Amino acid sequence: MTPPRIFIDADACPVKDEVYRVAARYGLRVFVVSNAFVNTPREPWIERVMVDAGPDVADDWIAERAGPGDIVITSDIPLADRCLKAGAQALKSNGQPFTPDSIGSALAGRMVGEHLRSIGAVTGGPPPFGPKDRSAFLQALDRAVIMAKRAIAAAPGR
Repeated sequence: MTPPRIFIDADACPVKDEVYRVAARYGLRVFVVSNAFVNTPREPWIERVMVDAGPDVADDWIAERAGPGDIVITSDIPLADRCLKAGAQALKSNGQPFTPDSIGSALAGRMVGEHLRSIGAVTGGPPPFGPKDRSAFLQALDRAVIMAKRAIAAAPGR
């Protein structure tokens, strides 16, 4: 039985240190994927993956590898959709999970926002990231790891 793996869409991820803490506690492998250098702790269970620059190159690397029992940390809605379809869990850095029930409306909202920006409308960005978000993320990641371990235990052949 292969333990869950955690993939971090790392270029703009504010919770990398929290992921490392949870992964160390559970003995999980972490892939820190970016198209620029990201400083990571020198641990044998953390792998820094630097991909070529370009749109969606890091997303493609993650989506091609994440599957059932894995956890993906991202705020990228299309990447979260691809990972969910592959059987992985996807979490935002504020701890909010992407789910099969919520991903459709998230994709639709993203398309509306892109359209509004393309016609010159000023749209607000995400709210500031704070300690409550960090705490919510830690709790959500802990729950996700427990769910992933249960899913792996129940699935034949992983």
